[in-house]
Amino acid sequence: MKESWIERESLLRRKGFHVIAGVDEAGRGSLAGPVVAAAVILPLGCMMEGLNDSKKLSPARREALAVEIKRLALAWGIGIVSSQVIDRIGIVPSTFRAMSLAIDRLGDRPDYLIVDGNQKVPGYEGTQEALIDGDALAAPVAAASILAKVVRDGLMKRYSLFFPGYGFEQHKGYGTQAHRSAILEQGTCLLHRETFVHLRRPEGG
Repeated sequence: MKESWIERESLLRRKGFHVIAGVDEAGRGSLAGPVVAAAVILPLGCMMEGLNDSKKLSPARREALAVEIKRLALAWGIGIVSSQVIDRIGIVPSTFRAMSLAIDRLGDRPDYLIVDGNQKVPGYEGTQEALIDGDALAAPVAAASILAKVVRDGLMKRYSLFFPGYGFEQHKGYGTQAHRSAILEQGTCLLHRETFVHLRRPEGG
């Protein structure tokens, strides 16, 4: 990422953009729990060692990098939208709502916003770009990806204490076989997205 991001950042600076933010989400495809978004503004030229797509990092490495990101970032914000809201308005609007909350919590509006994925944030009035695989191509997006995942993983671990038996501390709400089996045995809980849980009942059940 280092060389490609430095080139991209230099190009944006030449175009007059000096405060560049990245935004990404975690938990979009989960069966349970909130969708969490993070927005991060890094200092120009900042390239942290090991900063890459959060999905490729170990949990311990992600957590260590999250601490470093918060220390070095010019600004960062978190947006959280609950499973109840996801069921009510849908996952795509909920994801953008979480992103908007995260951006608002940056304080000052960035000159340029890079959104991970192929869709821009609706209603955002500043200059923005949707960048597929942004968490592997742009340092601020990679930082946002790490923060979003660390925050969400921490929430799911805490939720597991209140909703035992589902294994949230392990799969973080995603649709693993163990999670689906737990739903069949126990039913759903308040954390589950009812619109996401599509499980066939056993015959005669």
